[in-house]
Amino acid sequence: MIDTMLERKERILAFMREDAYKPLLFGELVTVLDVPKEDIPLFQNVLDELEAEGKIFKTQKDRYGVPERMNLIVGRLQGNERGYGFVIPDDENIKDIFISADSLNGAMHNDRVIARINKKVIGDKSAEGEIIKILERANKTVVGTFESSKYFGFVVPDDRRISGDIFIPKDEINGAKSGQKVIAEIVLWPKKRRNAEGRIIEILGDKDEPGTDILSIIKQHNLPEEFPESVIKQAKSIPQAVTEEMIKGRRDLRDLRMVTIDGEDAKDLDDAVSIERLPNGNYKLGVHIADVSYYVTEGSPLDKEALKRGTSVYLVDRVIPMLPKELSNGICSLNPQVDRLSFTVMMEIDSNGKVVDHEIFESVIRTNERMTYTDVYKILVEKDKELSKRYDYLVEDFKTMEELALILRNKRMQRGSIDFDFDEAKILLDENGKPIDIKRYEITIANKIIEEFMLVCNETVAEHFFWANVPFVYRVHEDPDTDKIESFSEFVHNLGYTLKGINKIHPRALQDLLEKIKGTKEERIISTVMLRSLQKARYSHLSVGHFGLAARYYCHFTSPIRRYPDLIIHRIMKEYLKGQLNEKREEYLVDALPEIARICSERERVAEEAERDTEDLKKVEYMKQFEGNVFEGIISNVTSFGMFVELDNTVEGLVRMSDMDDDYYTFDDKHYCLIGERTRKVYRIGDVVKVVLVKADIGARRIEFTLYKDEDAEEAMDSDIEILEEETPKRKRKAKAADKEILDHIQGKKKDKAKKRAEKSSKKKEKSEKKSEKKSKKKGKKNQEE
Repeated sequence: MIDTMLERKERILAFMREDAYKPLLFGELVTVLDVPKEDIPLFQNVLDELEAEGKIFKTQKDRYGVPERMNLIVGRLQGNERGYGFVIPDDENIKDIFISADSLNGAMHNDRVIARINKKVIGDKSAEGEIIKILERANKTVVGTFESSKYFGFVVPDDRRISGDIFIPKDEINGAKSGQKVIAEIVLWPKKRRNAEGRIIEILGDKDEPGTDILSIIKQHNLPEEFPESVIKQAKSIPQAVTEEMIKGRRDLRDLRMVTIDGEDAKDLDDAVSIERLPNGNYKLGVHIADVSYYVTEGSPLDKEALKRGTSVYLVDRVIPMLPKELSNGICSLNPQVDRLSFTVMMEIDSNGKVVDHEIFESVIRTNERMTYTDVYKILVEKDKELSKRYDYLVEDFKTMEELALILRNKRMQRGSIDFDFDEAKILLDENGKPIDIKRYEITIANKIIEEFMLVCNETVAEHFFWANVPFVYRVHEDPDTDKIESFSEFVHNLGYTLKGINKIHPRALQDLLEKIKGTKEERIISTVMLRSLQKARYSHLSVGHFGLAARYYCHFTSPIRRYPDLIIHRIMKEYLKGQLNEKREEYLVDALPEIARICSERERVAEEAERDTEDLKKVEYMKQFEGNVFEGIISNVTSFGMFVELDNTVEGLVRMSDMDDDYYTFDDKHYCLIGERTRKVYRIGDVVKVVLVKADIGARRIEFTLYKDEDAEEAMDSDIEILEEETPKRKRKAKAADKEILDHIQGKKKDKAKKRAEKSSKKKEKSEKKSEKKSKKKGKKNQEE
């Protein structure tokens, strides 16, 4: 077998991880590992690569060792706008490391770094450290607002996690003017007490100019706006119609009744569904996915660009597609009444939701209708007569789909799949990109039909290819960290709930808890804290299961137009089904898939950040017109510096603790609440409050609220508090984690105890008096007898 670079690296790392190993010089390593003279340059290259990857560390005395045995942590720096940061370790079993502003040593947000631990974890506090090496710079360019002075300029980064402005020398301003959005290329990296230095390489436009805001976010996240010429050329060469030659060897399903069901705005229709009730009472569900892999061949310009992008990005005003429109909206999109190449999974499902049989094959299809979630909802729930008449030949299919979807959903819930009920926003824009309304996006039975059908399809595919024992890309969600679950369990216990089996938590226990709290005041707080206690889903070449779905096998197969992992497994599936997976090909996939999975996970995170940033921007822009208005909202989060309040339209803003001037508040991190020292007033996640919109800061993408002061209510509360203070002076000093309601309850108990003590004392006194009286009478009688 060929001695690959990967194998060499693994042997070196294994040697350095041995207990007996002590950091050695290069020459000593050459001797100990018996490196042939002719291989010494190659050996040096391997060590250099390992050092660049952060797998090994070279000390100031030129000795090599592995970071984990040298009190060092390798990871990515997450900056904070206040100047400090945290190192998020590569090893997910290690907690984040706090890095003070003075210990960053020139590192910037998102840089890959090595940190030395100076203070270990004490109680709930994070370990503290300092950056000693920067492995990879993340911010070669910075997007921000340019400000000029007489002799120089500077760029204020849009990403507030990049602390410190970028200094721009006068001769590198390149025509930029104050207030313009620009891109600055960093020429000199920051050092201790010295900002980064750069030059302006692109002017995006005035910050208030329509379109500049979204363009700035696109540039900030390095999202590719245009496709390279070679990609466009290949896309345009692909025919926009299916030919007889393409159909050869495929199963013809063009006469099978099927539809797509998507949102009104969707143009990349990559999944269609068909349904049939079998004579034995079972359901025959067909999930038909666009066969993108037929057109995007491995190693082609289209394929390389798709991997580079990893996913389509759905911004608030546009889509940045993974594939050019000739494919995403054209030949690959399952548009109605046209022939399309597809990859079909046909499943027989019984009345309990179990897949009793399935087939996977290449097909050619022709969808009957392009349905929307809204129309299907109106047909099924609102019984819309006009739509029911228009789609009369499909109405029974929709009813059967609803029936099966509810069976599948019930089965999924029974096994413990976790179902969070967080609302999403729909932001409506005018032709200039200005937000005109924000609404909650409702998830209806129509959405759930497609969701359940795609989930069962993805599970079926993943399980099939797991047992086929071929290289694959899975969608995984690891079990949560035990420490986080223990903390969460303690938290819910304080609210009166019990979490079962925390040492080896099962998702069923979490779903049971969500069902118990449904509709209660604690629902929001418990759901939020639970979500934070879980890991983040990602792609992997290993099948370790999906905790959130309570699924042993899971993958992403159903969206190859917009996700690269789906596309790569389509290729693998085809090769396996056609018997083309030989030993050499499998070896290649085993080596390539871990890196492909890593890239796809990373690009997914970038896309999510960009999508969230554009939503936040438009929400703030929309709320600007309501500054000074009073709103009712729900406390969505509580922190050491204040609390976040979410309005009915999903807009979220901060009430700073420093602005809560009716009392001095302290943060109870165990109960996620703020407690007033004098008033004992408590603010928790889930509480309804009235707030005033003080500021909608578009530049910072931030909403700032203050609590609305109702004078009448304040007077009533003050009166209550005065009485409370008179009755319970000791309780006032001792209570640290109770609100007024709890305090009243405790006070009531104290009164009951005091009353019982008084009654007991009175009875005792009465008994004593009777005893004394009896004794006295007895003595008097004796004296009389004498």
